[in-house]
Formats: sequence, structure tokens, C-alpha cells
Amino acid sequence: MQKRFLATALTMAMLAGVTSTAKTADVNWLAVGKALGKEGTEQAEGVYRIGLPRSDLKVTLDGVTLKPGFALGGWLAFEPMEEKALVMGDLVLLESEVNPVMQKLQQAGIEITALHNHLLRSTPTTMYMHIMAQGEPVALAKKLHEGLALSKTPLETASATASESDIDLDVSAIDKILGTQGKVNSGVLQYSVPRGEQIIDQGMLVPPALGTAIAINFQPTESGKAAITGDFVLIGTEVSPVLKALRDNDIEVTALHSHMVDEEPRLYFMHFWANDDAQKLAQGLKTALDLVNSKKS
Repeated sequence: MQKRFLATALTMAMLAGVTSTAKTADVNWLAVGKALGKEGTEQAEGVYRIGLPRSDLKVTLDGVTLKPGFALGGWLAFEPMEEKALVMGDLVLLESEVNPVMQKLQQAGIEITALHNHLLRSTPTTMYMHIMAQGEPVALAKKLHEGLALSKTPLETASATASESDIDLDVSAIDKILGTQGKVNSGVLQYSVPRGEQIIDQGMLVPPALGTAIAINFQPTESGKAAITGDFVLIGTEVSPVLKALRDNDIEVTALHSHMVDEEPRLYFMHFWANDDAQKLAQGLKTALDLVNSKKS
């Protein structure tokens, strides 16, 4: 209890000195997208987010072929800060791509803040590289492009196609169980649950669009079943209770690690996997969500 109080007090003290971000109009996001080689979209709180799904890969796990938006969805997100930007991201890489990309980004001054798995038993193995940097946004985008070019990550902006809005799941029932509304994106039911407190890194507020929200994905398998994956974003006191709740509900915990290095409060990311009746899994996830300080809708 004392540790949690001290962490909260420190967070409040840091918030008092946080520098306000620049207005979104100050950044030419079109130029950023052009420099990276792929356009993004402007999100809440002025964040410009670019999706980097590994649609070039065919990854299978326990007989399930994983959709790119289910477990292979890399991304980069830029948050304006005065005349610069803070960029964070999660790059999905094959094992053979890790070292070339890492070396190129490191040489360019892009900080590597984490490298780890999200899944177990998947074929081929995919690794997840988290990055962070501050600087002039177009210059950052060029450096990131040079690093990503050493992988086979698709960078071209996909041509517009009809989105997959239909899904073989009872979405309203899952929404009701989880207590929040999901969205269907390319055959995947996705949920994003922000944490209740504000996250700070390097003097900047880190909004949910920069990767601080709990992510839950459902991919239909058959006969009302679904595979689930994602990550719970947790403070230290929540780790053991959430892990127990997931395991008690037959949801496999596949990884536990950090994504950042200087954030306050300190966050831990718990990844999970299961393939079972979708509503049964939603009940298990809800049990775990109830143990987290999530933002009330």
C-alpha cells in the first residue's frame, strides 16, 4: 500500500511539470506519412498512428492461421511536442530481421526499449521490437523507413477495399460481458481499454494511442469459438492477481515484460492466448479486467 501511495504521489508531482504538446496543425502529417512510405490516421489527443500489419506473413498457432490484425499488427505513433515529436512503436519482425533492423535503428538514434515474444508455438516465430525517439517528425519517419526497409514489412498504403464488417461472433453478447464496445476490423473483433491513471514518459503524457491501453482481440475459429490474444497493461500490484485470474479461466499467459524504460507508473504487459467458446473466454477476460484500474466509460 505504501509503495502504491508513493508511486501515485510521484506521478502527481510529475504531472504538475509536464509540458503541453503542440497543436496538431503544427505538424505536417502528410509529409510524415510520405517519409515513412505509408500513411496513417490522426487519433485522439493529436496522435498520428500508422498501422504496420505483417500481411506478408502466414503465421499459424495451434492450427489457427492468424489474421494480421489479430496478432501481427505492428504500428508507429507520433505525438507532437512543441516543435518536435515523440514516436513510439511496436515492430513485428521475423527472427532473421531482428538484428539488421535493430542495428540500423540504433545507428540512427532510435532507442530500442524492448524485444520479446507475444506468442508461443507459432510458426514462423515472430518477435516484437518496441522503439522510442524524440525529434523532428519527418526526420524520424525517414530513419524508421530505413530500418523497416531491412525487413519485409509492407510499407505501401493498401488500396481501399470493402472492410470486413461481418464476423461470425455474437458481438453484442461479448460487448455486454466485457462491459465495453468493440469494433470489427478485417475479420477481428478488437477492444481497447485505457488505464485509469495518466502515464508519463520523458516528461510527456503517453496517451492510449501510444500503446498504453489494454488490447483484446477475438478471431473466430468455428462454431461459436474464437482465438483470443492481446495484452493487459498492468502496474506491479496487479500482475499476480491478473495472471491467476487468466490461468483460473484456462487462458494461457504467453509473455510478461516491459515495453518502455522510463514510464511512471511502471507498467508491465501480460500477453495471453486461448481458443475456446468466445463467450466463455469473454467471461474469463472480464474477471481479469475487474482487477485492473481501467478508465471508467
